Amino acid sequence: MPLSAAEIFKRSAIFVAVALVPVLVWLLFDVILISIGAILIATLLTLGAEPLIRWLKLGRGMALVISTLVIISIVAVAGYLFGTRAFAQLHEVMQRTNQAIDSIRASLQGSDFGKLILSHVQASNLSLTNVVTGVFSVSLNFLAGLVFVVFGGIYLAAQVGLYRDGLIQLLPRRLRVNGAETLGDIANALRLWLLGQLISMVLVGLLSALATWLIGLPSPLALGLIAGLFEFIPYAGPILSAIPAVLVAATKDLNAVLWTIAAYALIHLAEGQVISPIISREMVYIPPLVLILGIISVTTLFGAYAVIFAAPIAVILFVVVKKVYVRDKLGESTAIPGEAA
Repeated sequence: MPLSAAEIFKRSAIFVAVALVPVLVWLLFDVILISIGAILIATLLTLGAEPLIRWLKLGRGMALVISTLVIISIVAVAGYLFGTRAFAQLHEVMQRTNQAIDSIRASLQGSDFGKLILSHVQASNLSLTNVVTGVFSVSLNFLAGLVFVVFGGIYLAAQVGLYRDGLIQLLPRRLRVNGAETLGDIANALRLWLLGQLISMVLVGLLSALATWLIGLPSPLALGLIAGLFEFIPYAGPILSAIPAVLVAATKDLNAVLWTIAAYALIHLAEGQVISPIISREMVYIPPLVLILGIISVTTLFGAYAVIFAAPIAVILFVVVKKVYVRDKLGESTAIPGEAA
């Protein structure tokens, strides 16, 4: 019996809806990541505006404008003064890591065990060329997203009340007061967490650049920049930042490799045992297991490139659970991250 036009249309609509589900989920994930990035940009601009509001008694709008211009100027001046040199040093780091990997591959070819390792690596298509290509493709794909993040953060910082009130109005009336309190707690925790991260990144970057310069490695500025940027990623970042430094040291001699490993180990030991505890005590403390689970969850859901957002997402979820569930739902007395600061 032939199907009616209505039945054909119904089945076609169901098929299209099912086919679009993965696309919609992918778009939702991208929107979430862009939103988190915009929130971080807005938080950074607000951090810059706070001293102007507090000390100079400027209006919030004028303070945000000055904060935005100052941050753009700092980035532009740093790029002008160090950009060409840093880019050249980063290029040299890539060349030396290629040399180191070629040397390691040649050494492994000299033994049966080494050939076995190389066969497994080649079977998995793992190569520096593939990794570098993947990194740059992700960066190019993220270029448009970065533009949305920056401008979204500027608009969010300029009209935070508008977006906050709009989000609260989506909640039922009985939940709006609690929702406003929760958003305030999240904003405060993110502000303090980001401030602590910036301090850690600057300290680790400076210490790494100084250590590699004292060891005599080439491109200490680039290695320090890599270490500082990777510090934004909890736990995994320090390991990732040490890899190019060790590979660069491998192009010199064994002593340079040993000194580099020791230097990075000491820097990150100091960061974990001295710098981070002080910052956590003054800013925001998030349990290590929460951050680790956040990294695993975010990379599983969004992909490896989204690991940079793992920590802020963990901060947001930790505040929501502590505030909405533990304190409000269960009635337990618990401290909200950043609440006492």
